[in-house]
Amino acid sequence: MAEGVREGKEPGPWQRARARASGTPDKRNRYADGLRAASIVVVVIGHWLMAAPTVESGVRFTLSDLLHVAPWTQWLTWIFQVMPIFFVVGGYANAASWESARASGQGYDAWLSRRLQRLVRPVVPFVLAWCALAFVARWAGLGQGVVRSGSQAAFVPTWFLAVYVLVIVLAPGMFRIWRRYGMASFWALLMGAAAVDAVSRVPGLDWVQWANYGFVWLAIHQLGYAWWDGTFSEPARALSFAMGGAAALIVLKGLASYPVSMVTVPGDTAANSAPPTLALLALGVTHTGLAMAVEAPARRLLRRETLWEVVVFVNGVIMTLYLWHATVMVLVVGVAEWPGGIGLRFVPDTALWWATRIPWLMILLAGLAGFLALFGPFEAQPMAPPKAPPAWRSVLGALALCAGLVALSATGIGATNPLGFRTGRVILTLGGAYLVAVVSAPWRRAGASR
Repeated sequence: MAEGVREGKEPGPWQRARARASGTPDKRNRYADGLRAASIVVVVIGHWLMAAPTVESGVRFTLSDLLHVAPWTQWLTWIFQVMPIFFVVGGYANAASWESARASGQGYDAWLSRRLQRLVRPVVPFVLAWCALAFVARWAGLGQGVVRSGSQAAFVPTWFLAVYVLVIVLAPGMFRIWRRYGMASFWALLMGAAAVDAVSRVPGLDWVQWANYGFVWLAIHQLGYAWWDGTFSEPARALSFAMGGAAALIVLKGLASYPVSMVTVPGDTAANSAPPTLALLALGVTHTGLAMAVEAPARRLLRRETLWEVVVFVNGVIMTLYLWHATVMVLVVGVAEWPGGIGLRFVPDTALWWATRIPWLMILLAGLAGFLALFGPFEAQPMAPPKAPPAWRSVLGALALCAGLVALSATGIGATNPLGFRTGRVILTLGGAYLVAVVSAPWRRAGASR
């Protein structure tokens, strides 16, 4: 590494991770980083396993979903739907960073800009790359339907980013509520989620369920504040919290007819995640309690040098990994389907199909490694604004970005115009990113002025 620096070479991602890992302060809660990395890795593997693309008789291509083809796998989502853990970790990190910002005299504008920068930067190359793919596909004669379905699959994960960005915008206000009311703020949000679920079941009022994007995810985010505040410091209390969540989840499934799957199943009229329901909140409570119960031994485990370096590496490219993992799958399936469905002729949920999941995951992992090497630097080399932008500009940019991402995840990027992509939605997304990451905070390399 030292030789590379003398020759003027930029250190690679693993070298950067090792350098950051070696400089980790003793007071840092490594478990928060470990949970964040583990949750995203589980989400990626879960998405890859849920996909069941098949080619029948070497001709008919079907992009099936394992949760639909094999309903028994819907129970596995009680394990693999770990996105609530990411929001809990986000709450912990937001509480710690907001308190640190206040102690150093920083205001909401500087804090918000810094928190949004890391999330927004990787979005720009992601959207631009898909614009280029759509343009090439349009002029290569590839059908709009193919581009639309492929890009929709690639953009579906961005729902999480849109929701999380809005949660960050609200985080300091929610933290003030936490400091005043504590766990009562969580229970109030939980009651709000329950009320929304109940009202949305009234004929003609199903639209009310969309309010749970706020109630459910903010409630889970409050649990991160609880963790930061020491609420779950006793393993017995954490376990009782988990048992309460599990009992509620079983009751909701058995008596209130909530769907089994914690992930949306294509073709099903009811879902627990889009929009989120009280059942998903109960699952989040269960996972949070279990995670908190094992914090002490997990923190000791993360003292191991190699394991900690892996965690630091994953966290260094975590948004790039999340944004691109579905695109890698779409491209691999497209390449395999083009010559007649190489590797796609196995019937999903058969013994032979399951036996091929290991090479399937290895191929996808290899493809993702290439995308991490190409696009990881956009995330791994942070820029520092010379002056904090006004908060209103960051909030406006965040709202525009989220609206654009939600629209693209719903319809895909493909269009029939000469450019081949939905220009309005792309402009809205990139315009929001520009407000947050460029106009709001002119970039410079951290330490460049020294």
